[in-house]
Amino acid sequence: MNFFEQVLEILKADERFFAEDGTLLRNAVYEAAMKMDGGLIKLLLEHEATRNRFFKKVEGVYVFDKVGFGWVINNREFLPDSFTRYKNKIGLTVGGSYLASSGDVELVFPYKDCVLEGGQTKEEQKRNEIFYNTLLAPDEVDRLLSPKVFTNAKRYTAKGVEEGTPAFDVCEDLVIKGNNLLCIASLLGRFEGAIKMVYIDPPYNTGGAANTFSYNNSFNHSAWLTFMKNRLEIARRLLTSDGSICIAIDDEEYAHLKILCDEIFGRENYIGTIVVQSNPRGRTIHSHFATCHEYSLFYAKNIRLVSVRNQPLTEEQEGDFGREDDEGQYRLLPFRRSGGTSTPEERPNSEFALYYSPTENNIVAVGGERVGDHTCPYTPQQILRLDEEGRVESLSPEAFFEEEPDAVAILPVDIYGKRRVWRWSDRKAILRGAREHDFVVSQKDGKYIVQLKDRIKDGRKPKTIWSDSKYDASANGTMLLKKMFGGEKPFSYPKSLHTVKDCIQMFTDPCGGDIVLDFFGGSGTTAHAVVELNRQDGGDRQFILCEQMDYIQTVTVPRLQKILSEHDTFLYCELAKSNQNFVERLETAEEDDLPSLWEDMQKTGFLSSRIALKEIDPQSDDFRALSLEEKKRLLMELLDLNQLYINDCDIDDETFGVSDADKAFTKSFYGEK
Repeated sequence: MNFFEQVLEILKADERFFAEDGTLLRNAVYEAAMKMDGGLIKLLLEHEATRNRFFKKVEGVYVFDKVGFGWVINNREFLPDSFTRYKNKIGLTVGGSYLASSGDVELVFPYKDCVLEGGQTKEEQKRNEIFYNTLLAPDEVDRLLSPKVFTNAKRYTAKGVEEGTPAFDVCEDLVIKGNNLLCIASLLGRFEGAIKMVYIDPPYNTGGAANTFSYNNSFNHSAWLTFMKNRLEIARRLLTSDGSICIAIDDEEYAHLKILCDEIFGRENYIGTIVVQSNPRGRTIHSHFATCHEYSLFYAKNIRLVSVRNQPLTEEQEGDFGREDDEGQYRLLPFRRSGGTSTPEERPNSEFALYYSPTENNIVAVGGERVGDHTCPYTPQQILRLDEEGRVESLSPEAFFEEEPDAVAILPVDIYGKRRVWRWSDRKAILRGAREHDFVVSQKDGKYIVQLKDRIKDGRKPKTIWSDSKYDASANGTMLLKKMFGGEKPFSYPKSLHTVKDCIQMFTDPCGGDIVLDFFGGSGTTAHAVVELNRQDGGDRQFILCEQMDYIQTVTVPRLQKILSEHDTFLYCELAKSNQNFVERLETAEEDDLPSLWEDMQKTGFLSSRIALKEIDPQSDDFRALSLEEKKRLLMELLDLNQLYINDCDIDDETFGVSDADKAFTKSFYGEK
């Protein structure tokens, strides 16, 4: 009998948890657990299997792990029938368990996040070696996400690196080298609830040239979902109450990412999706369509608090406002509505006559409100106009035409004689606009046409399709970097700088000290975008980048140095490595390196407590029979992955040898004295 069958048998002792036909009432069990139901807890304590699994003894008292129990209850073993599973809960599943209730942690992933392919030093480099993709179950996670020690802190200026170890300044731009999951977990202590916007360009999990791994698709998908879930959950905690997140993605995982974000951020906090034409030429790697777009997916932490700023007008849009008067530039729009919601049945209060005076070349009055069942709006009982003091006065038609004998009634009727309505229903606003000369009346084929002066604005509401050439990732991403690096191609698939700039501009306040976080830092496009935006609008936004790949030293940091002005600076630091040193040695190790590597691991590394270490002998025939890939995988699995980097709580432990300079910077980062 497996564990799930044992739990089922134990629960049968409580009739509350089963229907008459013997079906387990999963929701009833789950609700009882969340309410710490005494009967359920007593039942589970009475049996050794459930007592050992769901309880921890603390000073003689058993503590119930209701979260762990709830995870088991949500497991597919308790919901074998697909219909039952569907009607109980709808959501993403990984291995039959609902992702939302899974506590698994995807530590690394083979693309951009960190060095996972043996010997891989660039994200596009192919190596036929071992992957170090790591999935940790909840009971394997001890201090994995504890705050880490920082090392190698530097302050960069346009002239180079300042001497000495700097103190952390919360108002300064920041670049961190290290595993991005552990980086953002370490940010929580100082920046939880402080990040205005997260912009990330995560691995797309797409085949072809942009993919650097070759797992089967089902594994990729499951690992990718867990990988994203872990990071997005922390990202949400980092956001301000009015903060937002933008995730760049393509068709391969967009639908699944949308559902995952619905679960993490709440479906009600979905802002929208923008389709970006990032490759006008189209990628022909697929057999059916030439793909030329990707997506920017936006969520708010709280949709009621988030605000979206208008996008600045493009040169082409500004060109539409080619007319000018004493008030400034404008364009002309038809004042009569057309298309949807343009009939008096739909907008009864917007159908009336405008009275135009050819002598004054202006609208001088409007028809009054309808009265009772009056069905002809063009012969009103009253005509309205403004007096000299700008107040609305009412005249009878006879009195009005006596004063304005040449006035002409203009009706909202289209060229086919169909009754339409005006754009505005507020008669007083129309009269005031006319007095400010906001209308242009002209004649064509004997009919009067009314046009409204649409004044040029600071910006426009963002559209959901971006097709401007500036979003071309090749021209304004790859080629931009090549120019910055003397014609070399230092990085593959960077985003267009303008795409990132426009996304950040919409959701940040130029002068609010807003912080923008990108924990897939890549070549540094997000940081570059923040700097450029601040220069354009005089803003004071900050950036925080996290990146583990070694190109942070050859691409990301040099790129940022190139765009610094005389007074700009940014801080750089790294997560202090522990077992990560052995991970990196394993990546490049050859056959002859393994015995000495294993010896060093035993001396200074933290090894898994689940392994019988005395059974591991690199000189044994069993070990020698393994392939190089299998040997490296075995040694990798012996490492305690909770100890990849040094935890802050161990900073004074002499075993780790943390320098005084690193201690000082780390303490200043966490606000410790």
